[in-house]
Amino acid sequence: MKRVLLGALALAAPLLLLVAVAPLDFVAWAQGDARPAGAPRAADPGSVGVGALGRVEPASRIRRIGPPGGQGATRLDRLFVTEGAEVAEGQVLAAFADAPARDAALTRAEAALAEAEADLARIRAAGRDSQIAAQRARIDRLRTQAEFAQREADRAERLLPTGAGAVAAADRTRVAALAAAADLAEADAQLATLVAPRAEDVAVAEARVASARAARDAARAEAALSRLSAPFAGTVLAIHVRPGQQVGGDGVLDLADLSEMQVVAEVYETDLPRVRLGAAAEVVVPGEPRRLAARVVQIGWQVRRSLQATTDPVAAVDARTVEVRLALDPEAAAVVRRRSNMQVQVAIRP
Repeated sequence: MKRVLLGALALAAPLLLLVAVAPLDFVAWAQGDARPAGAPRAADPGSVGVGALGRVEPASRIRRIGPPGGQGATRLDRLFVTEGAEVAEGQVLAAFADAPARDAALTRAEAALAEAEADLARIRAAGRDSQIAAQRARIDRLRTQAEFAQREADRAERLLPTGAGAVAAADRTRVAALAAAADLAEADAQLATLVAPRAEDVAVAEARVASARAARDAARAEAALSRLSAPFAGTVLAIHVRPGQQVGGDGVLDLADLSEMQVVAEVYETDLPRVRLGAAAEVVVPGEPRRLAARVVQIGWQVRRSLQATTDPVAAVDARTVEVRLALDPEAAAVVRRRSNMQVQVAIRP
C-alpha cells in the first residue's frame, strides 16, 4: 500500500507544478498553452496570439544629453532646469565652465569682423564728397598754372631768334611748364582714385572680410558648444550632475518627449512569424487593474539575447528575441507617462 501511494504522488507532482505556475504565465495566457515563461517553442500553424515581456518607453526614446566629445572644460557651471521640467526645442539647459572665455572670444571676433567690413566700405566708397570736391578745385588751379606756364615757355621760345630773350630764361619757363603739367597729371590720378577704387584693393578688403566672418562663425560655434541646448521639446527625466561637478559618462541629464508612449516587447524569434504590423495588442501594467490597448507599429531587424530579467527557474537563459514596438492609445499613454522603463506584459492578438 505504501508503494502504491508513493507512485501516485510521483505521477501527480508535475500536474501540481503546472497548476501553480500557469496563472503567473502571461505568455501562456496569450498563446493559449501552458509552456513555462521564457521557453521558446515553434510557431503554431493555428491562429493564436503571441505573449511577451516588455518595457515602457517614450516614442522619442530617452536621450542622454551631455557635452560633445573633445570639449576642453567639462565642469558644469550653471544648471537652468529641474527634474520634471518641460523644455522647448533649442532651450539652453546648462552652461559649462568655459562659457565666459568663449563668449569673450566671440566678442573679439565680432569686433574684428566689424572693422574689416568698415575698411571694405571705405575702400569701395573711395573718397568723400568733400575730398573729391577739393581735389577737383586743386586740379582747376593746377590746370590754370600749367596753361600759364606753357604760354610763358612759348613766348620765351619765340623771343630767342630775335635776341630779345635770354636762353636761360627760356629754359626756366620750359621747366616750369613741364612741372605744372606733371602736377596736373598727378592731381588727375588722385581724383580717379577718389572717384573709383582700384579693383585689387577691393579684392584684398573683401578677402579680409571673409576671413573675419569665418572666424566669427567659428567663435560662435565654440560659444554654443559651451552650453547645453535641448535637441527637441520634452521633459527632463533625470539630472546626473550638479553645478561644480565634472560631467561623466552619464552626461548631464536625460530628456524624453512623453507626449507619445510606446511599449517595447521582446518577442521570441520562433514567435515572430505570427506578428504583423498593425496587429492589436493588450498590455498589463503592474498596479493597473485594466489592460491597456496598443497596436504593433514596428518590428525590429535584429535577433538578440533577451534583456528582460526573470525569476523563473525554468526560463531559457539564452532566449533569442526581437524587439517589437507597440503604440499605446492616448488614454493608455497617459497612464504610463511617468513609468518609463517599467516592465509590463504584452499579448499580441492574431
